[in-house]
Amino acid sequence: TASDPSYFLSRIDWAWRNGIRPEPQIPVAQWADRHRILPDTAAEPGRWRTARTPYLKEIMDTLSTGSPYERVVMMKGAQTGGTEAGLNFLGYIIQNAPGLVMLVQPSLDMVRRNTVTRIDPLIASSPVLRDLVASPRSRDAGNSLFRKSFPGGQLVMTGANSAIGLRSTPVRYLFLDEVDGYPGDADGEGDPVALAIQRTATFKGRRKILMVSTPTLKGYSRIEAAFEESDQRFFHVPCLHCGDRAPITWARIRWPEGRRRDAFLICEACGGIHQEHDKARLLEAGQWKATGEGDGRTAGFHLSALYSPWETWAEIAVEHGKVMKDPARLQVWVNTKLGESWEDQAGDTVPADPLMDRREVWGEDLPDGVAVLTAGVDVQGDRLELQVVGWGRDEECWVVDYRVIWGDPSGPRVWADLDLALQATYAHAKTVPDLPIRAVAIDTGGHHTKAAYEFCRTRLNRRIWAIKGRGGPGVPV
Repeated sequence: TASDPSYFLSRIDWAWRNGIRPEPQIPVAQWADRHRILPDTAAEPGRWRTARTPYLKEIMDTLSTGSPYERVVMMKGAQTGGTEAGLNFLGYIIQNAPGLVMLVQPSLDMVRRNTVTRIDPLIASSPVLRDLVASPRSRDAGNSLFRKSFPGGQLVMTGANSAIGLRSTPVRYLFLDEVDGYPGDADGEGDPVALAIQRTATFKGRRKILMVSTPTLKGYSRIEAAFEESDQRFFHVPCLHCGDRAPITWARIRWPEGRRRDAFLICEACGGIHQEHDKARLLEAGQWKATGEGDGRTAGFHLSALYSPWETWAEIAVEHGKVMKDPARLQVWVNTKLGESWEDQAGDTVPADPLMDRREVWGEDLPDGVAVLTAGVDVQGDRLELQVVGWGRDEECWVVDYRVIWGDPSGPRVWADLDLALQATYAHAKTVPDLPIRAVAIDTGGHHTKAAYEFCRTRLNRRIWAIKGRGGPGVPV
């Protein structure tokens, strides 16, 4: 009975033995098949089935505590299930291998949205997780937009634009999501990826770092650089005619002349044709093969949308036909469909060294030749980008400042930050007082047009104008 001293001793003994018991060696994919339930808002709600996306199994299993790899890199296209694999990793930690874990997204605003649309549904729809994490409707400080506590650990979520969040606490597990969307610098304290990885240093040998992203520009893509440091694995599928194994690449997608909707996959070894309905069989028999030596601690996976069960080869081919002559749209297609970085081949490449040799150093003050400052603002879905240009004689110009102002442009905060930035003045050795920004052009041709119009409407006296980047006959300057 509870009044019996031996009862308490037995409970203490059970707790002690349970505390020192090694973590169960269950792989992440097996955990997901057993416990993960996709919410009603998912494209395919219900129990998770790794068999639906067989290529994710090895990626998830390298994140298991029994795997020797410390870092897992996933360079991917859209609609491949990469984010869901990352959520399975988080669920596995909470229920099977508790510890301190950090999830980093490009901005704090994206953290807020991700918590509501991804993290809370992950916990609420899977009973084993729901029993471990307090309800978000409770007043429990351990369950908020930025923090989820569970027995033995805690999930901390922060933005790559917050240096304070990145250096807040040591963590054993780290999930870096969409790293190519991170700013180049976190509050003046350096690269956000390096700051976040430093949080795992005390767990070296037992840590797990997951990096996931669609690549962007060649030479600037963080995920591509990390992939090149890895063992560079590609998913090889067998030819159903001759058995030859090879990755599914864009070069192998063909179609009859003028009929992109009839696109198919061809075997380069025997010429055998595979239709869209063969994709499930190809994926089921596929295998990851490493093509690089790597550092022995980093497993790297490349995955294009050509493997996706939710996007057909015909749809990808048709979209390519629409964007192939428009470099800006083609870049998006290359990044999101092929999962490859973009390299503009339209013109001659400028050698880097001669260009770097022409750099000018002018210290804290503006260059002597600057007489007037103007600014341009680009409006994106989750940020504003501000560039300040100094102008001199014969229209010589200098880029004197560049800032990324993170935040949701549909709300007032990011516009207030922009207004403050536009009121800044810049020191000049030959002028007193410092030079102000004399005119500003804000692009209203894309995101959040109404908010940009409203910002400009009340600031015309400061020469802050709304513009659209359009050309051609009949278009006024």
